[in-house]
Amino acid sequence: MAINNELAAIVTYIERERGVEREDVLTSIEEAIKKAAEHNPDVTKDLRVVINRRDLSLHVYDTAVVSNDQKGAGFISLARARRIKPDAELGEKIEIEMPAARLGRIAAQTTRQVVMGKIREIEQTNVYTEFRNRIGEIVSGTVSAVNRRDLYVLVGKTEMLLPGKERIPTEEFSVGDSIRAIVHSVKPMKSDAKGPSVTLSRASAEFVRTLFRLEVGEISDGVVEIMGIARDPGYRTKLAVRTLDEKVDPVGACVGLKGARVRNIVRELNGEKIDIVRWNADVRHYVAQALAPAKLESVEVDPDGGNTVHVTVAPDQYSLAIGKRGQNVRLTSKLTGWHVDVTKAIALASFEDQKAEAIKTLADMFSVSTAIATKLADAGFLTVEGIVESDEEGFIAATGLDEVTAKGLYAAAQAVAELTGVGSFAPAEEEE
Repeated sequence: MAINNELAAIVTYIERERGVEREDVLTSIEEAIKKAAEHNPDVTKDLRVVINRRDLSLHVYDTAVVSNDQKGAGFISLARARRIKPDAELGEKIEIEMPAARLGRIAAQTTRQVVMGKIREIEQTNVYTEFRNRIGEIVSGTVSAVNRRDLYVLVGKTEMLLPGKERIPTEEFSVGDSIRAIVHSVKPMKSDAKGPSVTLSRASAEFVRTLFRLEVGEISDGVVEIMGIARDPGYRTKLAVRTLDEKVDPVGACVGLKGARVRNIVRELNGEKIDIVRWNADVRHYVAQALAPAKLESVEVDPDGGNTVHVTVAPDQYSLAIGKRGQNVRLTSKLTGWHVDVTKAIALASFEDQKAEAIKTLADMFSVSTAIATKLADAGFLTVEGIVESDEEGFIAATGLDEVTAKGLYAAAQAVAELTGVGSFAPAEEEE
């Protein structure tokens, strides 16, 4: 085995570039050499390996029994023994230093493998120790690799994983891009495990919570409290806040002067819309705040229980209250923890007015042109309920739309109906 120069280079590299303590490196190398030598028939199990901590010289010691009758590994002649120890006697065990090269080429290769395995184990232990108490903290790094939707991010000298499911779906990153994310989870790993042990997230509600805590001094000081977050990553977040200080406007504190604070967070989230809601102990006021900007005619708590709130809106406010693909009412339900049932107030209007309102609602809800929405209304499909009550073939035939468009609208109507329970939303369960 090459010794001082190569050993010094390995130790220096691992210590500086990999962030592993020198003593840990040296101890690992000593253990690795001893383990690798176990398969060498020329040495005994009593082999001892020592690296001089000052000059990094490598010393290998083996134990032999003084004997003039037996030869080979583990034995030494009396004459040779007395050159090492003048008073040696037959049958005595003495320790002799041997050239490291006698361990052989295979032992050297095995040593390198074992050393690197131990170094990886030490690195992973160090990473786990450093980051296990930093869950929920935002870190900055550089994208080092992209594997489909998974990103590998280098934070300092530690590689971390940002899985595709924890990314904001509307944004893209390339190798070399700077990125910020929250430490989502940290797991201890063995030396033979693959992949980073630290997982990051940009899609979690906690990422938004921490961004507000960093941006809004009143939140970090405890003057303003975040009461709940409901998020559709990349599209919209609803944030409920309150304060016990009457002199502080919690919503205004989060928005900042001329919207500066919330604008910084929106920029970090790649344009995601953020609704900041004033929390209220009265669920009726809370729901009304959360459904804004829709104007509600009434909000009533279901007298039969079931954690349900019945909301009535004017026909022209219905699509606004529901939101595109049900987003507004779905996030409101998740934020408040109440099942929100949205219905239209009975309108005393002419059929033509009702039809015009239905066309507008359908166009807004499905993000289609007025011409397509008019075709739906002319075919008698004025509501989502009416669409899903028809079978797909009948719907395509009745509307006269091309098959691709008609099938897309029918699927979208089914999705909205499923989410709303035909007009109602149950709060979505929090992800683990």
